[in-house]
Amino acid sequence: MNQYFDDNQHLKSNRKEFSFRFWCFNYSFIVDNGVFSKDEIDLGSQILLNHVLTQSLGDNILDLGCGYGPIGIILKTHFKESYVEMVDVNPRALELAKENAKLNNVEVNIHTSDCFEEITKTDFTSIITNPPIRAGKEVIYKMFEEAFEHLVNGGCLWIVIRKSHGAQSAKKRIEQVYGNCEIVKKDKGFYILCAKKY
Repeated sequence: MNQYFDDNQHLKSNRKEFSFRFWCFNYSFIVDNGVFSKDEIDLGSQILLNHVLTQSLGDNILDLGCGYGPIGIILKTHFKESYVEMVDVNPRALELAKENAKLNNVEVNIHTSDCFEEITKTDFTSIITNPPIRAGKEVIYKMFEEAFEHLVNGGCLWIVIRKSHGAQSAKKRIEQVYGNCEIVKKDKGFYILCAKKY
């Protein structure tokens, strides 16, 4: 069975479009089979966005595991002067993300990357992810660890993860790499974690 973090191009297509209003902005997103949360923007991403939009994210932002693009696109709408890069391993999701960026009139850099394999920048001020829990701890912990090498000093890794999906163990692993990790928000069973690179 294919997961949303796989190459799902061979799946039968069933594209649709939905509207989403968030922080007084109206968005439209095209979705399809084989992508994460294709019926609506998932609650975890909404909780993450609600928090990070109140933060100073700096000039260079990475949406790691962008799916069809809601997090990166919404961030670019609010942080117009910031560079936003969006990556995913799923080609169908990336194709949708590119269409959705055009649909919502934002200019972002979207491309394929398995974790950080195809990411060359090492000066991100913020890396933001709703990690693919079903990919397993080995994959998501690799994402957290490699993010450290792509952040500037003072840059932050922001993560949303369900308590029931291992938020506390993820926090411990991140602390081992970064020397710190704070639970900055708890909401409806989700934890938002933030680690700063020093």
